[in-house]
Amino acid sequence: MANSPHGGVLKDLHVRDEPIRDQLLAETEQIPSITLTDRQLCDLELILNGGFSPLEGFLTQAEYEGVVHNSRLPDGTLWTVPIYLDIDSAELARLNVSAGSRLTLRDPRDDQPLAIITVSDLYKADPAVEAEKVYGANDQAHPAVHYLFNQTRDTYVGGRVQAINAPQHYDYVSIRRSPAEVRALFRKLNWTRVVAFQTRNPMHRAHRELTVRAARTRHANVLIQPVVGLTKPGDIDHFTRVRVYQAIMAKYPNGMAQLSLLPLAMRMGGPREAVWHAIIRKNFGATHFIVGRDHAGPGSNSQGQDFYGPYEAQDLVIKYKDELDIEMVPFQMLTYLPDTDEYQPINEVPEGVKTLNISGTELRRRLKTGAPIPEWFSYPEVVRILREANPPRDTQGFTVLLTGLHASGKEAIARALQVALNQEGGRSVSLLLGETIRQELSSELGYTKRERDINVTRIGFVAAELTRAGAACIAAPIAPYEAARNLVKQQVSKAGGFYLVHVATPLEQCIKNDRAGVYKRAIAGEIKGFTGIDDVYETPVAPDLVVDTTRTSTSQIVHEIILLLERDGYIGDR
Repeated sequence: MANSPHGGVLKDLHVRDEPIRDQLLAETEQIPSITLTDRQLCDLELILNGGFSPLEGFLTQAEYEGVVHNSRLPDGTLWTVPIYLDIDSAELARLNVSAGSRLTLRDPRDDQPLAIITVSDLYKADPAVEAEKVYGANDQAHPAVHYLFNQTRDTYVGGRVQAINAPQHYDYVSIRRSPAEVRALFRKLNWTRVVAFQTRNPMHRAHRELTVRAARTRHANVLIQPVVGLTKPGDIDHFTRVRVYQAIMAKYPNGMAQLSLLPLAMRMGGPREAVWHAIIRKNFGATHFIVGRDHAGPGSNSQGQDFYGPYEAQDLVIKYKDELDIEMVPFQMLTYLPDTDEYQPINEVPEGVKTLNISGTELRRRLKTGAPIPEWFSYPEVVRILREANPPRDTQGFTVLLTGLHASGKEAIARALQVALNQEGGRSVSLLLGETIRQELSSELGYTKRERDINVTRIGFVAAELTRAGAACIAAPIAPYEAARNLVKQQVSKAGGFYLVHVATPLEQCIKNDRAGVYKRAIAGEIKGFTGIDDVYETPVAPDLVVDTTRTSTSQIVHEIILLLERDGYIGDR
């Protein structure tokens, strides 16, 4: 039979609250509402379906303090990661929220009511203490610590929740299973010993070999349970990963493995997170859980050292093994032996035997350049999916953002670059000139700092969408403020390449170039807030290229931009 839930009872709040669901739904129209963040949505889904048993809501202050300082709830139950509902104090004041208030918790995607929380308390927490105690360091190189200091709101709301609706998903619905559904599947298949495998990365042959070995040595079956909620920033999107998992399932012996998705918001919390993952898998009914080397580790800290030791996570799970009541299966690093065409644990390979391996960095290089990926490393079906999601640079989109003063020559450079890229061929080329955007997208905006930032952000949005579609986008706004330019870079870089070119033509020359006399009017005071005259132009801190049209011809500037694109593989050699 499946493993017993953590705390002894599966807290399936949907089942518990189904008799009063209509009453709760009607109440949502009479009480204030809070729209959840993406992380809160993931957390609530697992609270409601029992994945976070024994939790029945977001942590109160007493529960939070116990978890942060001692990894325990007030009743002594082991729990290692704080699950809280953080809300801005101004929003709470506006809604007049206090202890005893009831709030509707709404899905940020479609505004549907998911649950009602009865507020037990409102409290503040020290993010530095939470960072040190939970994640081991107050270092914003850690993604959870960065989130804590930059995205977490200032007040935590504790209280029990009542279930109304499960979050609605439209992708991979058949393999999104609750703990109760997974347990029912185990019963149907007569699985009594189950090894759970957690992953946030694509799986290759070594992962398949590892999980098969774990199952055979434990006389068990395998539950592949990848995270499809929030993972480490920069990870491969879950749509691509799930297609990979589906492809690799066919490589398992018939009847050995099942695939089920987990809507977890990872914190990358290393040892504490490994224990948390084990608790969650126990709630899903698994009897064994694979814990990898540096399990849920975020990589390097701000000093370039790993946040956690390679086996700290395994050590902490072993420390709590009696309370967890789920057997840890240590991740064995496997390596490929070409002479015998097999994978073996690296510590079992005799000295002198030839081995092969491909690192994650090397895999990304091969995907980027189109270099071959051997079948001993991954299956052709998996490689095909990864190549579709990671096309070579010469088929990806990119944006060149030219920034500089009015009449600096950036528009002429942009038009010339458009011609050069059209001559290269291979992708469509779009030109976003500052005045064109002002007329077509931002005609209602003025020239205050806020309105300028909105205008540049709109340019960034359009550029990112064009880049995502594989186009070359050339944008030439003034974009005088560093923060707005950085935001555009963040938007576009998620979709493809981004290059910032500072057209640093001196102001005196820009005034000479200005045949329309706009500078003259600004100097005379007829135009207020004009960049370079009575409003600042913030010099870019780290542009990819700095040019000056008084020193370099337009054709040479275009050539230098083309060389940057060639260097990074976005266009072929000229």
